[in-house]
Amino acid sequence: MAEHVFHLKANWPGVRNDVGEIEAGNLKTKVSIPPEMDGPGVGTNPDEMLLGAAATCYIITLAAMMERSGLSKENLTMESEGIVDVTKGVITYKKITHRPRIILKPEASKKDIELAERLAKKAETSCMISRAVQGNVEIELVATVELAVG
Repeated sequence: MAEHVFHLKANWPGVRNDVGEIEAGNLKTKVSIPPEMDGPGVGTNPDEMLLGAAATCYIITLAAMMERSGLSKENLTMESEGIVDVTKGVITYKKITHRPRIILKPEASKKDIELAERLAKKAETSCMISRAVQGNVEIELVATVELAVG
């Protein structure tokens, strides 16, 4: 069994609406509460960071699966959206929607398109962040697979 250990240092100098800093490997940024939640909106926030973790885990997993399957792509992009619900003062990360757009080479076959669609779905259940939040945050996938114009 292999274990990978990651470390994060945090500094929070004040109270609720102050600005703190975090540092973890190559990540070094200011953090605060977003303006949508009556915060100063400086740097990033936990809501964006969870969305970023889920999105980057998914797209890296998908790219790795495509590579292992020998599926050539022209481009792979994605937009993701996180929805945080605040009901009666209780803040809940409700849903994440990933919208990957896979552009295959112009010569890709129908079989390649079907493989890309299958891998897009499989990557979501294989991503460790998706598995970590499973049962707590709904994750929706809206994948688009297209052929590059050649």
